[in-house]
Amino acid sequence: MFKLLRLLMAPLRMSYRRRNGVESQAEKKEIPNAVLLGMARDMIREGHTATISVKGYSMRPFLEHLRDRVILDAPSELHVGDAVLAEISPDHYVLHRIIRLEGDIVTLMGDGNVRGTESCRRSEVAGVVTHYLRPNRTLSASDPALVRRIRMWRRLLPVRRYLLYIYRAII
Repeated sequence: MFKLLRLLMAPLRMSYRRRNGVESQAEKKEIPNAVLLGMARDMIREGHTATISVKGYSMRPFLEHLRDRVILDAPSELHVGDAVLAEISPDHYVLHRIIRLEGDIVTLMGDGNVRGTESCRRSEVAGVVTHYLRPNRTLSASDPALVRRIRMWRRLLPVRRYLLYIYRAII
């Protein structure tokens, strides 16, 4: 059933990708994540903001691979539900959402993940997402409607696998 739905939606997915510039992103020069995100961390520590493109699918459905960008700022105060850039091991960074704060330990999980978490110390959080940049609009991370959708998505963890499967079939 789902394979048939995916097959029928293929032309729509290709049209969506062309409209949102996913294919034109391949022409851009890529810098290794360890280098780029290390530079972003250093800029944030110096008091600047950093804008990075999203790579990977772990933050679906809120952030899409090579389509969206995020603006990162220094983490003044961390809250459950914040999307953060964290160094979980030397030169290995992830952009995931905080699901738990226990003392100095921050537990992270991607929105597109159905299991598995990462942990780091508060000092290893390089930046917190303040804005989501999509092709046609900019969303503030503190937008009440977005915050409600994120909370709802966290509660849907038991059925997230099925929702993501449907989402992938449509996109």
